[in-house]
Amino acid sequence: MSRARQPPLVTGISPNEGAAWTKVTIRGENLGTGPADLIGLLICGHNCLLTAEWMSASKIVCRVGPAKDDKGEIIVTTKSGGNGTSTVSFKLLKPEKIGILDQSAVWVDEMNYYDMRTDRNKGISPLSLRPSNPLGIEIDKGKIPQKDMELTFPGMSGDFTSENFSATWYLIENHSGTSFEQLRTAASNLKKQATKKNEGSLAYVKGGLSTFFEAQDALAAIHQRLESDGTERVEGSMTQRLENILNRASDTADTLFQEVLGRKDKADSTRNALNVLQRFKFLFNLPLYIERNIQKGDYDVVINDYEKAKSLFGNTEVPVFKKVYAEVETRIGALRSLLLEKLLQTPSTLHDQKRYIRYLSDLHAPGDPAWQCIYAQHKWILQLMQNCRDEFISDQRVGVGATALDLEGDIRPLGLSRLSHTASLKRGGSLRTPRPSTWRFETPQQVQFVEKLSDVVISQLPNFWKLWISYVNGSLFSETGEKSGQVEKSKKNARQRQNDFKKMIEELTHRLVKLVRGALLPATLPQGELSLYGGWENKTELTAPWLTQVIHIVRGFHEALAALEIPNDLLQVIQDLLLDLRVHCLMVTLLHTTEDVKRLAEKEDWVVDNEGITTLPSQFEQCMVQMLQSLKEPLETKPGEINVLQLEQAQDQASELCVAIMRVFINCLEHLSTKTDGDIDTSHMSVDLASPDRFSSAQEDFSPTPEQRLLIILSNCQYLERHTFLNLADHFEKHGFMGTEKITRVSVEAVRQLDRKLFDAYIERRADPIAGSLEPGIYAGYFDWRDCQSPTGVRNYLKEALVSIITVHAEVFTVSKELVPRVLSKIVESVADEMSRLMQCVSSFSKNGALQARLELCALRDAIAPYLNSESNASFKLALDALPQLQSGADKKLLEELLNTFKSSMQLQLTCFQPSSVQPVKR
Repeated sequence: MSRARQPPLVTGISPNEGAAWTKVTIRGENLGTGPADLIGLLICGHNCLLTAEWMSASKIVCRVGPAKDDKGEIIVTTKSGGNGTSTVSFKLLKPEKIGILDQSAVWVDEMNYYDMRTDRNKGISPLSLRPSNPLGIEIDKGKIPQKDMELTFPGMSGDFTSENFSATWYLIENHSGTSFEQLRTAASNLKKQATKKNEGSLAYVKGGLSTFFEAQDALAAIHQRLESDGTERVEGSMTQRLENILNRASDTADTLFQEVLGRKDKADSTRNALNVLQRFKFLFNLPLYIERNIQKGDYDVVINDYEKAKSLFGNTEVPVFKKVYAEVETRIGALRSLLLEKLLQTPSTLHDQKRYIRYLSDLHAPGDPAWQCIYAQHKWILQLMQNCRDEFISDQRVGVGATALDLEGDIRPLGLSRLSHTASLKRGGSLRTPRPSTWRFETPQQVQFVEKLSDVVISQLPNFWKLWISYVNGSLFSETGEKSGQVEKSKKNARQRQNDFKKMIEELTHRLVKLVRGALLPATLPQGELSLYGGWENKTELTAPWLTQVIHIVRGFHEALAALEIPNDLLQVIQDLLLDLRVHCLMVTLLHTTEDVKRLAEKEDWVVDNEGITTLPSQFEQCMVQMLQSLKEPLETKPGEINVLQLEQAQDQASELCVAIMRVFINCLEHLSTKTDGDIDTSHMSVDLASPDRFSSAQEDFSPTPEQRLLIILSNCQYLERHTFLNLADHFEKHGFMGTEKITRVSVEAVRQLDRKLFDAYIERRADPIAGSLEPGIYAGYFDWRDCQSPTGVRNYLKEALVSIITVHAEVFTVSKELVPRVLSKIVESVADEMSRLMQCVSSFSKNGALQARLELCALRDAIAPYLNSESNASFKLALDALPQLQSGADKKLLEELLNTFKSSMQLQLTCFQPSSVQPVKR
């Protein structure tokens, strides 16, 4: 036997007070096993079973009826448990009664209003109380878009209150992840709700049986009375009298309630109008909201409101809605124009451009705003670059008259009256120095122009390229644009316009390169383009440091553009410009170095060191090394660049200019050697006497004679050949110069040629006087070789010749002891040759004459023996062979004694001729 259930117990009600027809939720225990088990529900004594909806054994939902009691318990009766009890109560609020002629400002919610006068014989439809979850199981919302559902079920709806309700749609939308067991539970719940509905209708009929019977009895009584009368339409009959009474009552009611009913109709129409305004106030207020949000710049809000209005009222047939929606479209059209104007406005940031393009896309603007923006930016960047050039040209022609020194000290004209400050590229290297406050008035205009042009390119072209990339990959559009297919449309347009954009980039890079060429390399432009890109008539030739700075700037914006992954073929024109600038910088540097080398002659101070070298070779080498160091950056080969020194034409020109520099310096040396005292300031010249090997006879204020200048230049020539040219060859090779062997060979040949020329000039100046003094000295006092006394010693002419040779030795040794053997050998050779000629010209010698001639020849030969060479030895041999041979031993002894006496008497003077560590230099 089944166990009896406990009686129902109500433990809560929400809300616990309210007016009639208030919807309440009753909670408790043992409230029934199902809708069929629930047979009674009293609230404040009123039967509410008709509106009751059993949810579970602990929950019932119903509406409170118009009970007589103000407060009462909630009694639930079930078949299984019987009458229940309640621990809570409900308070029924009585509405204030308003007379039929009283005005009322109470708002009636017509959506949930039931007219009990017209529907008094109808029960409240259970549909009005239908729960939001008809299946009674947990809702699992799916992620299938609404648009896809509409396409799958055209003309249907997932709303179960709709006439076009689709059960499949509802299940997919709300229970796509629900298990089969739960769906079986839902089906059971639906069956229970259907059963309850049927039982509810039957209970409604049962509850109204008494009223039905009363009405039936009244109708039967009336029918019997009419049958007993027998005359329904006879004048004076009951029917006629009843009709008359009803007509009079109707007229009286019309008279009494005409004004009241009129006011009621007017109130009803007003309420209907307000209800419409309340329900559709979004649309009616939208034009004003659009205007306000546009002024505030809240374009996203405007677009969202417009999309909502378009989806709701885009296809409306209601005249009022059409009129308001037309006004909305007018405001949106004005917004499209405003956004397009802002999009095409310059200058503008990339962020703003993307934002305006997205707005226009969401507003379905006609055309292709993104491409319009790209085209406008392209034209604007071109105009910026051209304006930059025009600005400098106009300043140049105005001619403010400002001049300043460049890096090399040259005077450069400047016209900088209204240049704005622009951020320059970061430069490295030894040439960069901190910029003073007057930097703009010291920099040549061409450099300022290239730097400002670089700023324009670096600030604008990357954003221009990024805008194109965003246009290609469709990242300019919002999610709305993606759903509407605008992304695919944009990608398709981008593919069609790739060639057009490539032409834009080419035009920008070509314009940039032509403007730079017009300022720095006008000779590389066609004649017809000089008027457009040239015009730098008053410009001065830039020095190498400024050209290096320009190369650094051009490399900077090339690297910036290459970092954007712009194809190399579009940037090749910039690489060509860089190559031409580097070649030009190389040639200008070599030409300017030529001028600098020419001015080195002015710096010669004739101060020699211990090796007989002045500072001039060192200054020349330093000048060349500085030149090569300044070319380090221009000649450096960056990735993608060509080695300038591997170009055959550039290599040949550079080699020729290097050779020219060497020859210019050699010509400077030659010019210095031929200067007279009147051509050069010698007040500052002196000789370095630090070495103990120097003669102390040099005066403090030493002024070199022409012969001394020749010796100093000869010493410098030797140093150039042995050291300077070799060091420069190493530097040239280290910096990548080709043809260093040719440069060295030509330079050595030129310096040797100068060396021979200067050496011959010096020998001519010093040897000829000595050799020319021999013949007059020999025959002084009518000396005759055929009639002379017995020799007593070496005659004075020979001593004087030796003193002259010693003087030459001292002069050479003072400058450079390395030159002594070479010079003395040549001097001795000239003297020996002259003595040989003089001896051979004598027709005959007496015994004493032959002895005297042999004494003098041997004395001269022995004195200058360290400097004898093959030629001088041959000359002395010829001279001695021309003399008669000594026959007697006495003559030989006398000759030896006289030679010893001569050497002893001139020992001090002849010390300088003693052999040293310096060996003769053979030429």
